[in-house]
Amino acid sequence: MIHIPVLRQGEPYRSLSVIELPDVRTGKTVAEVSQANSGLIARDLDRVSEAQQKLAELSVAELIEISKRAADLFLNGELPVGDQSQSPDDYVRCLSATTGLPESLARKNMTKSHYVLSEMETVLGGLTRGLDMSILDQGWGFQHGRCVSYRRETEVLGAVLPSNSPGVHALWLPAIPLKVTLALKPGRQEPWTPHRVAQAFIAAGCPRAAFGFYPTDYSGAGEILQRTERSLLFGDTGTVSQWRSKPGVQIHGPGWSKVVVTGGEAASWERHIDTMAASVVENGGRSCVNASGVWACSHAAEIAEALADRLARIEARPLDDPEAALAAFPSLAAAQAMSDYIDARLGDGAEDLTAKYRSGGRVAEAGGCAFVLPTVVYCADPGHELAQAEFLFPFVSVIGVDRDQLIRRMGSTLVVSAITDDEALKRELLSAVNVERLNLGPIPTCHVAWDQPHEGNLFEHLFKQRSIAGPEVAA
Repeated sequence: MIHIPVLRQGEPYRSLSVIELPDVRTGKTVAEVSQANSGLIARDLDRVSEAQQKLAELSVAELIEISKRAADLFLNGELPVGDQSQSPDDYVRCLSATTGLPESLARKNMTKSHYVLSEMETVLGGLTRGLDMSILDQGWGFQHGRCVSYRRETEVLGAVLPSNSPGVHALWLPAIPLKVTLALKPGRQEPWTPHRVAQAFIAAGCPRAAFGFYPTDYSGAGEILQRTERSLLFGDTGTVSQWRSKPGVQIHGPGWSKVVVTGGEAASWERHIDTMAASVVENGGRSCVNASGVWACSHAAEIAEALADRLARIEARPLDDPEAALAAFPSLAAAQAMSDYIDARLGDGAEDLTAKYRSGGRVAEAGGCAFVLPTVVYCADPGHELAQAEFLFPFVSVIGVDRDQLIRRMGSTLVVSAITDDEALKRELLSAVNVERLNLGPIPTCHVAWDQPHEGNLFEHLFKQRSIAGPEVAA
């Protein structure tokens, strides 16, 4: 039996309280996971200063080199899990078994974290706009002919992490070379990636005290968010809403990402159907950067039909099938409940077009797992409830909308891929406060440039520029 321990300043800790992680296919236990209660987390966070000092003894350059070594170990190494070792293949199989993510997609997500670790210098350069990182070692220095100084806002970054996609863990990796320790609460079904990353860093020479790994319940997650000056919170609308008023919590909620098609590009929409389809189905449709909406100022019905025809060809396959493109749900009942939720909202101008392109229903079984099949809904009304829906499978609403109402009606959006020749609309999107990231041109919404901010800039979340003066500065 695999046992995943708590990590207290990097040291494994076996708790009396454990939970079991079942295989989504068989229900058999894959691993047991030690649980940290809120009191244990509080005690550890009270002594985080000594852990941060161990990181501070290393330069950013040294930590970048450690990150590069950790990249290779994460991707290729045998790393400890409790009192056992785990190969990369073991990691992929375990991750797939407990999350329902196909093994092919688990491997693909593995390369995302590997890239960020191996290219950490480039990633930090993008997040800091090319800051000379030795300034963080010294405390101040000269950049572009002027003196600058940055104050670290916290000794520890808390992170309440999700289970939907392991690629998301790449977002907190730069904290270590920025000399900020970690207090990680993994998703219930996905402790594998943050634990493996921590072990890769430790094996690469990073001070083990930098890593707190706390599988825990709701109260433990709250303890991390309350006691850390800076934190990341991933979750659905209900989870994140109560923390929006806490300035130190960076929210990563639903994405509601969209492809926008207007002008002459809408008239030639056939050229862009691959971009639209990839935006919806990449990574099994599980990411906040997957498009849940295609907003078109013309030809919306034709686009919806073409997407439905394309996406209806995607079949449910066993998790170890190299061609598998869909993630499984934890049970047939859960998959059916989600499908029923969609069915209950169809009508009143919303039609599931994929239904006529496949022989069976929206819920399918394969390899002992339950799946919800890709769904394309055509919404004639931009105000329909399904026009702003987002689910953990490839679901997209195609909405016809007037050009002058587009930005206002599409609402909050993590990523917009704007396929348009309307220069005025491009300027409006660049100024839109409801758009976090913007792709100008036929670029899938799921395209990620790791040297660009994702949803908030981690460096700016962790550091604040301060004014500085003194004889050395003046010299």
